[in-house]
Amino acid sequence: MTRLGYGEVMRRWRIERQKQMEMIINARPNSATHITAGSKAEGLTSLLQGDWDWLVQLKGVLCVEDGINLHTIPENTDVFRMDTSVYPGYCRLLQEGPAQKHRIELRNALFDNGNGDILLSSSLYLGTYAETVSKLIKQFTPLPLANHAPAGPALPMTMGGILHMDIVPSLRCHCPSILQRWAVRPRHWPPPLIVQKVISLESNVTPVGFKESENKHLEWRLCFNSGETELIKNLNETQAKVYVMLKMILKEILKPKNKEITSYLLKNIILWQAENNPQTEFHARSFIHWLQDGLKELRTAIETKQQRYYMIPERNLMAACNLEGALQDKWVADITDLEEEGPSVILRLPKIRKAIIASPEPMLWFSCKRMELEMLSIEYIKRGLQCTDENKEVDESDFIFNAIRTRMQERFTEVRERMHREGSSLQNLTEMFT
Repeated sequence: MTRLGYGEVMRRWRIERQKQMEMIINARPNSATHITAGSKAEGLTSLLQGDWDWLVQLKGVLCVEDGINLHTIPENTDVFRMDTSVYPGYCRLLQEGPAQKHRIELRNALFDNGNGDILLSSSLYLGTYAETVSKLIKQFTPLPLANHAPAGPALPMTMGGILHMDIVPSLRCHCPSILQRWAVRPRHWPPPLIVQKVISLESNVTPVGFKESENKHLEWRLCFNSGETELIKNLNETQAKVYVMLKMILKEILKPKNKEITSYLLKNIILWQAENNPQTEFHARSFIHWLQDGLKELRTAIETKQQRYYMIPERNLMAACNLEGALQDKWVADITDLEEEGPSVILRLPKIRKAIIASPEPMLWFSCKRMELEMLSIEYIKRGLQCTDENKEVDESDFIFNAIRTRMQERFTEVRERMHREGSSLQNLTEMFT
């Protein structure tokens, strides 16, 4: 898996570069803070593998749980109180006083419930913010953007025809009691220092309600993306590789078509696995054991339609998942077969199988070149962001920008020529990173 780009060094490098790009984007004046989420923030996918997940957090807004002293909040902040008397992990947002800045995204989403309360509607907010998000993203790139139909709280987009993004509008929230309940659980992992860091990070609410709620258009989902990213970053190499392998099995063997099962479910399985077992038990020799354990937990979740959310255990991630009947039975049977195969289960995955049977020297050479090209491509994107002005014009004369591009072209030509000599073909960089 290290040869395929899932080693610890490459994972840490990706995490650091994503953070740097996030800082460059947020250094520019705009109405929102951009937060990298998902596998890109965790360093677990290559450049074009999977979507780029971004939280777009509207500035100057704060959602707070009951008991927070509102007098400690700056006066120019729009404040909403979180009513958590709904399905666990969700809330309603009630306006506390008049809007300070009268942002159009907020004003168009306010809803009078007829009982003296003004609520912020998640469905209205998502609809209003869709156009705003497109404008925000266009500030940072000259590449064409294609918008797609919303999926839950996400606004999917494709940049330049190849880069797929899920943009999730969000609002900052302050919910210390929820995080404290998570923090005081007895656990093997994470260590106290990381626990304290997680509860110090920002939380968010995103515009989507519980699917089976009659008032889902008024509900928001609590998210702890920054905290969860910090937790995944602190998994050891074996735990991270088990997580990647489970995601490969989900994508290439189970192949859910309508997100009945998602990689987010797998992330929660891995986090519970890490919390409930001594860290010393996760090492290279135990990789297959923990992969089998993860498959067992996934089968149980599908069979029972029960999986506790790691941050708020009362929330069932399998609730309202639309998984039943023949498909549910098929996946239970398929995962049972995978468990019975033992270590050979990894041979079901084309990438892993090719890496195992390939000749060592060509495989190692190609792996090194592929990772070098990915690193160059990310540095190229990062430098492009640094060299883009307010008119979205890239300074093509920048020495570093051109040096990276030249190096990319040289390396790509080298790889393509060798593959051609060995009877394979390579048309463009996209084929290397997907």
